[in-house]
Amino acid sequence: MSVRAKHLTIDRVGVVGSGQIGPDIALHFAKAMHDQGVTVTVVDVAPDALERGRAKLEQKVAKAQQTGAFTAAAAAAIRDAVRFTTDYDALRDADLVIEAATENLDVKRRIFEQLESLCAPTAIVASNSSHIEGALRHRERALVIHYFFPAERNPLVEIVPVPEPRGTDAALTDAVMTLYEQIGKVPIRVGSRYGYAVNPVFEGLFLAAALAVEEGLGTTKEVDAAARRALGLGVGPFTAMNLTGGNPITSHALDEMTSRVGPWFRTPCLMKQAMESGAPWDVPKRDEQVVLPADREQRIADTMRGAYFGICGEILDSGIVSLSDLELGVEIGLAMHAPFAFMNELGVDRALELVESYAAAHQGFAVPRCLVEQARRGVPFQVDHVLRRDVGDVAVLTIRRPQVLNALNDEVYAELCRRFAGVRDDPHIVAAVLTGFGTKAFVSGADVNFLASITTPDEGTATSERSKLPGNLIENLGKPVICALNGAAFGGGSELAICCSARIAKEGLPLAIAQPESNLGIVPGAGATQRLPRLVGVELAASMLRTGRALSGSDAVACGLIREEVHGDLIDAAVTLARDVAADRVKLAKLDPHPLPSMPALPEVELGHRSRAIDGLICRAITEGCAQPLADGLRLESELFGACCATEDMRIGVKTFQENGPRAKAAFVHR
Repeated sequence: MSVRAKHLTIDRVGVVGSGQIGPDIALHFAKAMHDQGVTVTVVDVAPDALERGRAKLEQKVAKAQQTGAFTAAAAAAIRDAVRFTTDYDALRDADLVIEAATENLDVKRRIFEQLESLCAPTAIVASNSSHIEGALRHRERALVIHYFFPAERNPLVEIVPVPEPRGTDAALTDAVMTLYEQIGKVPIRVGSRYGYAVNPVFEGLFLAAALAVEEGLGTTKEVDAAARRALGLGVGPFTAMNLTGGNPITSHALDEMTSRVGPWFRTPCLMKQAMESGAPWDVPKRDEQVVLPADREQRIADTMRGAYFGICGEILDSGIVSLSDLELGVEIGLAMHAPFAFMNELGVDRALELVESYAAAHQGFAVPRCLVEQARRGVPFQVDHVLRRDVGDVAVLTIRRPQVLNALNDEVYAELCRRFAGVRDDPHIVAAVLTGFGTKAFVSGADVNFLASITTPDEGTATSERSKLPGNLIENLGKPVICALNGAAFGGGSELAICCSARIAKEGLPLAIAQPESNLGIVPGAGATQRLPRLVGVELAASMLRTGRALSGSDAVACGLIREEVHGDLIDAAVTLARDVAADRVKLAKLDPHPLPSMPALPEVELGHRSRAIDGLICRAITEGCAQPLADGLRLESELFGACCATEDMRIGVKTFQENGPRAKAAFVHR
């Protein structure tokens, strides 16, 4: 067995360095790939470092087993998949090697010379953190794969190709991006600059916090707490430095950034003193509440936000990363408010004021051009959650919201409409593919927080109508749209999928398609009550709609809802099918928009805990809606979704989901 991504086949992985991050990178690979027979070898010239790395890995595996994250069998298999050795020759048959050993360029050069002489010509050689082009002879097979702390759990990785001339092969970069998506990471593509895209945010915010202390705005404990609140941080900047042991690394990076990024960056005096003393930063204890006077809280908040927005704007100005990738990378990698959405929320004019104020008080701090221009235009930043890339004459659209398993809200629905209108109007595009990011979900449904914001039946009806717009557009695009189910399609995801010309799925999905709205006390509102009966028949559709019954990939193929399961590359298969349909080499049946010729009585189902009041509305949608033309049935569904928003059971169901998760059974009162 092995892991395959595009043209890559990965059987064996190597990690050079058993220090702070190498064992964690090895643990990530073992977690993600052990069940496919992939082995991981960690090499270090220091035996004591190897033993510390082994102990660290085993301790983390044991803890995960204690918490139930790993079964005993999985924990044993993960440990068995990793080997620690001083013998570089053990990397000879590796398909991918990541160096995580040193920042010393001379040592790094010797490591890569050894790797290039040992490994096969097709092997990928990468560094976790450093610009390596000067250390390479075969630049076309090399790149940076930059992990974030803690590497085995933090989803973010920055993929940094070696720049031209003679840079990383473009197909290799694409394949590595696909590989990391398949093994559970969120890869973003970044250009080559010191610190890449996300580290300057982490290190810059620490500098801003240290300067705030030096300027008398508060103690380290106070600034740590206020910065955490101001930026939505999981932990404050001083706490993060204690957790990562990052003082020396951050100090070195800040001094390097002075010349490579901007003159504001430098090691603050406070950090130099801390490194001399060796004492940890004084930070809030677990659950300690640090309360500040409102005026000091606001001053620290304004200072940290001004620095944050300016740092992120400068990175965008540099051109090394797209806005949407930077937004996602910072939010996921650093666990904080996403910068550009945060600026939109505060107002772009207000964000610019904060940056200009910070720059006026801090020599060398730049006001980013992108923020000045956005404020001049008077519109919010556009943060894309639906990404488009063209494969020849086929557009591939990917819904990317990994934090919520690609869940839909008004913003995403509007963006889908904008993207598909662009596909419709592009004369160079003959067809489209719609898919989701990652491996768990195509779309996990509508964002429950978005549903919870509905307060009246009229709002509910209007929301349902808006949620139908992208599906209606897809259905009537005039160009074939193939849905590539990379994972489960629940609720609104299923409703999007069934608007497409055809659906194909990754092989072996245990849960492929479901309409679980009845479990939440909700009537499906984006077309399922009308399209599902027309696609799979009233009996099966009613069972799915009224009980939340899920179909596996094979079940969905058997009933005709999915055309086929794909063993190889799903997107390649979808692009091929889309192109064949556009060229009339493959004929697809279209959904019949006419009333169903006869409406059988709905079969009895076991409702269990589900709301009888909501079930009555779902039954009406099926029986009354499917007796009408599709357009009229869809309108009725919207009205009945609005009616469900007036029920107590919808409030109970949504609240139960928000507080206890999707598996909790709501205590419906049937009204």
